[in-house]
Amino acid sequence: MSGATLHAQRAAASVRLERALVALGILALIAAPFVIYPIFVMKMLCFALFACAFNLLLGYTGLLSFGHAAFFGGAAYFCAYAVKAWGWPPEAGILLGTAGAALMGLVMGFLAIRRQGIYFAMITLALAQMFYFFCVQASFTEGEDGIQGVARGTLFGVIDLNAPMTMYFFVLAIFLLGIFAIWRIVNSPFGMILRSIRENENRAISLGYSVGRYKLAAFVMSAALAGLAGATKAIVFQFATLTDVTWQMSGEVILMTLLGGIGTMVGPVVGAGLVVGLENTLATSGFPVTIATGLIFMVCVLIFRRGIVGEVYARWLGHST
Repeated sequence: MSGATLHAQRAAASVRLERALVALGILALIAAPFVIYPIFVMKMLCFALFACAFNLLLGYTGLLSFGHAAFFGGAAYFCAYAVKAWGWPPEAGILLGTAGAALMGLVMGFLAIRRQGIYFAMITLALAQMFYFFCVQASFTEGEDGIQGVARGTLFGVIDLNAPMTMYFFVLAIFLLGIFAIWRIVNSPFGMILRSIRENENRAISLGYSVGRYKLAAFVMSAALAGLAGATKAIVFQFATLTDVTWQMSGEVILMTLLGGIGTMVGPVVGAGLVVGLENTLATSGFPVTIATGLIFMVCVLIFRRGIVGEVYARWLGHST
């Protein structure tokens, strides 16, 4: 069997596996609120979208950012303030939060992409910490108290989002829209160029691509989608606090992505579900959540080197050939 035929078979098997996982996942999410507490599932969906947005940058472009909490939490603040102080409807608040995160991504990305590797990561961390201290001091964020009492309101002036099931399917629609956007980006010619930059940046430069522009575009897209997740979370829980802009939040989304599988569409969703589920389970047990997540991370690194979903992909493809 030729190498080209073998590669084609592996690619086809990967597509079949991914489609099956996506179909099963959508069916599970539709049924989830009838079995599981809807607020918990909505929290998982928000963090899953956040992790997928981060994976767009790390998994498909090869850029490790330690500052994505700035976009997630910043969008939550923008959305919460617009809805509470200006009386905006929820859809307008979410759009404002997403646009604000994209603008922040443009500024931070313009400064950060000038460096590579650990220097890029440290610049994003430094810029995110600057934004954190801005949120501590700014009057509109209400400091350590955060913006509380954000009304869910009515969607398009018609659909009341105060009903838990209505709110859930609104969040699910946003999540699926965000995942579809990431899928289109990854599987477009633009996404192919991002992968080539990840694999061999010098070769991409030699082919005539403006690598800096592609990196910046990927950074802005990732920031906007992270902002979409953060703004949605602010509407779901009706508040925005400093917790969402801390460096620990950036570390948490990195953990979710690594656990699930870098460079896979489904991996970050699985990783987010694992981390959020673990946090909720251990919240009242008295056992330190950070120790538990650290132990799980160690086990996954030792046993599942590609992440949980990445390892499933690798073993499936191995059997299919």
